[in-house]
Amino acid sequence: MASLNPTDSELEILQVLWRRGPSTVRDVMEELADDRDRVYTTVLKLLQIMHGKGLVERDDSSRTHVYAPAVGRRTTERAMLADLADRAFEGSAVRLAMRALSTKRASPEELAEVRRLLEELEGEG
Repeated sequence: MASLNPTDSELEILQVLWRRGPSTVRDVMEELADDRDRVYTTVLKLLQIMHGKGLVERDDSSRTHVYAPAVGRRTTERAMLADLADRAFEGSAVRLAMRALSTKRASPEELAEVRRLLEELEGEG
């Protein structure tokens, strides 16, 4: 079973793979191009580690390996949030949500999504 709490660098790579779909090391490296210098071998090594952890799958049927996420974005986000709630908020999802909403201003669209979710949850209870 994969650790669903990837490191920051692993999460960056997963975000590329979730966005792009199956990709080569070079594809991932180019997508990550920013103000930091990225070396091909560093990205390759991270992907190899992630493969060992079960975070990515590797198609090695051709000379150029293609990597794809082994876990979905939603599953990973849920696991990371559950871990954060446990560690920082004594297991309280409500405190986590309240702090998140009070820390960074939400757009009207995001607030409408929160309202819809609350209404949905109230309907289940």
